[in-house]
Amino acid sequence: MSTTARDSTKSNIFKSMKDIDLSSREISHECGVTMNDSVEARAIAEYMDQDPKVTVTYNPATIRIDGEGKLIFKMDDISEYLGREMTAEIFEVNTSTHYGRMVRIDDNTVILFGNMDEVFEFI
Repeated sequence: MSTTARDSTKSNIFKSMKDIDLSSREISHECGVTMNDSVEARAIAEYMDQDPKVTVTYNPATIRIDGEGKLIFKMDDISEYLGREMTAEIFEVNTSTHYGRMVRIDDNTVILFGNMDEVFEFI
């Protein structure tokens, strides 16, 4: 991976263990997805990075997309950005892991929820 790609990320989301306060009982409303680096994953990351509330981190073989509250992935918008069809199935194939609650609303929309209370209307 080039230094340029690494420098283009907004910030490093990873903390050293000495910087983590395990005594805190605060609930995080963060959510995110890690994708295998591919043409599709890069297009998804670049599209989602347009939102200032989203943090994209490029690693040597993966791309992380993190957000607060919820991340909404609209397949038709991503398809237009990519220049070819993006389906929820292709999105899921590129996803290696996620945190938060992932809900496929319909064939066009996948939402990752950081706040578990918001997901109740969909389950």
